[in-house]
Amino acid sequence: MIRIILVAAAGVALVIPALAESMQMGKPMGDQGRSSHAFAEANAKMHKDMMIRYSGDADKDFVRVMIPHHQGASDMAEVELKYGKDPELRKIAEHIIKMQEKEISDFQSWLKTHGK
Repeated sequence: MIRIILVAAAGVALVIPALAESMQMGKPMGDQGRSSHAFAEANAKMHKDMMIRYSGDADKDFVRVMIPHHQGASDMAEVELKYGKDPELRKIAEHIIKMQEKEISDFQSWLKTHGK
């Protein structure tokens, strides 16, 4: 029984550091190239910025979370434009940026009208 516990503990000791490293926000899992880092950084920033203190007002909380969510989509589309090669995906990325910027502006206007 003690041997099983020791083997399990050794296994956990080996797995935890690797798991922690792979879960670091801003560091890509897998490929370590420039586009992978850019996507991971955009994703980490989006998730960090979405961590708000909820107010209990669903409308305000929705808008406050959606602004960084949309910004994250726009940032990831920018990564596609910088590193991507597929013409169809580049066109989609341009459309995403245009639409997300408009919606972010709409959300910011709503917040100004209704208070933060």
